[in-house]
Amino acid sequence: MDRKKILVADDESHILNVVSLKLRNAGFDVITARDGAEALKLAGEQTPDLIITDYHMPNLSGLELAQRLRASGQNIPTLMLSARGYHLTEDELKASGIDQMIAKPFSPRQLLSAVSEMLGVAA
Repeated sequence: MDRKKILVADDESHILNVVSLKLRNAGFDVITARDGAEALKLAGEQTPDLIITDYHMPNLSGLELAQRLRASGQNIPTLMLSARGYHLTEDELKASGIDQMIAKPFSPRQLLSAVSEMLGVAA
């Protein structure tokens, strides 16, 4: 089976490092971006199987990233990490291209479970 490639976009270095490490340890290939614009560029170049994005980032928010990917025809499953209390309705999620949201702080087990479910692989 081919290793799944995941693009992780977050402007907080510690979140980016922890998420990347957990995903690599679980057997995924990981690409990282520190803002939405870099993530958009990398998504076009690398064609990841899944994108994990923070909501609040410089240049493009995670929501804007998902909307631009969807508008360009790139239907890459997207998981958004958001601050506690931030919520999108089902209609907003569908319109933006966000498939699932997880509130920060989150557990590595919760994240890996969501990633495995979205990619259809064993946790």
